[in-house]
Amino acid sequence: MRSATKILLDESEAPRRWYNLIPDLPEPPPPVLHPVTHQPVGPDDLAPLFPMALILQEVTTDRYVDIPDEVAEIYRLWRPSPLYRAHRLERALDTPARIYYKYEGVSPSGSHKPNTAVPQVFYNAQDGIRKLTTETGAGQWGSALAFACGLFDVDCEIWQVRASYDGKPYRRSMMETFGATVHPSPSDRTESGRKILADDPDTPGSLGIAISEAVEVAATHDDTRYALGSVLNHVLLHQTIIGEEALVQLAQAGETPDLLVGCTGGGSNFGGLMFPFLREKWAGRMSPVVRAVEPTACPSLTRGTYAYDFGDTAGTTPLMKMHTLGHDFIPDPIHAGGLRYHGMSPLISHLYEEKEIEAIAKPQSECFAAGVLFARTEGIVPAPEPTHALAAAIEEALRCKESGEEKVILTALCGHGHLDLPAYGAYLAGEIVDKDWADADVQAELAAALAKLPAMST
Repeated sequence: MRSATKILLDESEAPRRWYNLIPDLPEPPPPVLHPVTHQPVGPDDLAPLFPMALILQEVTTDRYVDIPDEVAEIYRLWRPSPLYRAHRLERALDTPARIYYKYEGVSPSGSHKPNTAVPQVFYNAQDGIRKLTTETGAGQWGSALAFACGLFDVDCEIWQVRASYDGKPYRRSMMETFGATVHPSPSDRTESGRKILADDPDTPGSLGIAISEAVEVAATHDDTRYALGSVLNHVLLHQTIIGEEALVQLAQAGETPDLLVGCTGGGSNFGGLMFPFLREKWAGRMSPVVRAVEPTACPSLTRGTYAYDFGDTAGTTPLMKMHTLGHDFIPDPIHAGGLRYHGMSPLISHLYEEKEIEAIAKPQSECFAAGVLFARTEGIVPAPEPTHALAAAIEEALRCKESGEEKVILTALCGHGHLDLPAYGAYLAGEIVDKDWADADVQAELAAALAKLPAMST
């Protein structure tokens, strides 16, 4: 086995295709439905929001989609990204497990999000679109889209969840540096935002609310379209470049994974790493356990209902069969803003229902402890989101210490936390509070939100 800590690929080894999981699924996923007719949506239903190239990728049954040359050229700014073995973390844990992490923090915006931002803007620019709207939580997606829009001379307008807009000001500065216009969400610039503010002027906001605002502006302006950073099939498709690279890199290290673990909010980081490995598992070439890790403050997989629901709070998007806490649910404003989404990718929800993957939830105090240990051993301060996966990887490595098993653990470190240092400061000062999911107020909010699921989902 190659013992190098860092495993790189040459540009000549970089994948030139994205992988579509759908043709290989043991059971097909439920269709996306029109919000009014409840009939399966067609390309024309999505045309006001997305270019046809992305719509076709959303519904394609082709196993692979070629990466355009123009996109591949931009990818070369940071791809292939490195795969590391966490030798120092292993020693600190005194574990026989071998821990690998695929590091996406080397991208221009510091996370995995440009993997889909670049192709999304490329396809929109091809259609002559000059402006895109979007939402963002912690700001990784907004930063990535702002970066990509700058490359293709496309205007970018972003609604950032209020809790993150206030708590992560340097993310906002990064978006504005790349050329984007950024608003706190909910805002007074949209009908949906004004309604939310009228009901609760002090709301911390949610990704569902921010999506409603961005979609409203895109749908009411002919020269504007919408871009989404997670959840949808075409977004997860673009992210599979992570897993395709990791497959080659892990093979070069002479390793086969026993456990793959990733954080889940909407699902793009998780699906991007896991889907190519699931293909190999179904083909009988390996047999890893695949584990999703979500925050206890927003546990859509482990505590949500599997039902048709809206992707946004205002109820304007198509209906997706997914694990959901209800489109009205506003999670506790934890520091992992990218994981504060009420629903989960329909594809990942389907995999969970079919028992192809596992899911667990972690409180943010345990996750920050894992992030600090990782920083002190591996030298990278992780974003709050992937600390959830790191906490689960550490938990498994400690089990291996007790049992003596030499498992190979692979996780996705989907971004660095350089702009999240106030969150680490709060943790180090003992100010992080884990809200109990069983809290009566939380359960009352959840019940109220689930009561508003579309009637046909019951």
